[in-house]
Amino acid sequence: MVRANGAVSLRELARVVQTSEVTVRRDVRALEAEGLLDRRHGGAVLPGGFTRESGFPQKSHLATAEKTAIADLAAGLVDEGEAVVVGAGTTTQELARRLARVPGLTVVTNSLLVAQALAHANRVEVVMTGGTLRGSNYALVGSGAEQSLQGLRVSRAFLSGSGLTAERGLSTSNMLSASVDRALVQAAAEVVVLADHTKLGTDTMFQTVPTDVITRLVTDEPPPHDDRALTELQALADQGVQITV
Repeated sequence: MVRANGAVSLRELARVVQTSEVTVRRDVRALEAEGLLDRRHGGAVLPGGFTRESGFPQKSHLATAEKTAIADLAAGLVDEGEAVVVGAGTTTQELARRLARVPGLTVVTNSLLVAQALAHANRVEVVMTGGTLRGSNYALVGSGAEQSLQGLRVSRAFLSGSGLTAERGLSTSNMLSASVDRALVQAAAEVVVLADHTKLGTDTMFQTVPTDVITRLVTDEPPPHDDRALTELQALADQGVQITV
């Protein structure tokens, strides 16, 4: 499963093999010792996962139930008539599907998948950035995307990423994506990060949103035994991030 998807959560592994997460965690630890995979908080990735970025098909099958619940909560933060920014990602795509029901909404995005989810929403205006298409995540990146965001101001930005820590904030594995995400943040009065528990405590190459810029984190509840994710949640709260679980 890890080889096919690039990353997988312990919950999903336990479900597929019909055993407990405790057993899966023990087996993952043994496989890591053999160099066959790398452990991540709440899951596992292929060796070298710190710099490797999974494509959209792989990410779309990871923590799907958690992403759906996160999107449901995040949609409740958006009011009728607002203007918001929605970044690229599988979780933000789930959010966009729910925003289609918010009347009078204006959504600015660099994601083709977010735009597609809103394409038939009669009462939602979609504004897309320019830029160069990254096929791995169907997002527009580069100077064209960044320049199109200059002078823009919206109420809040909804962003996802590859990892989130209290020390560095939100991060991603791709330099071009990180640069556009920083431009999206500059356009928003508030920043809402959407990240499931498998990303908590994970640090990747390029910082996108420092912790002190994050207004709110919308996440799912980590398993009771996931001490690293629980510690990270507390550390984020201690730094002033509003936590919505």
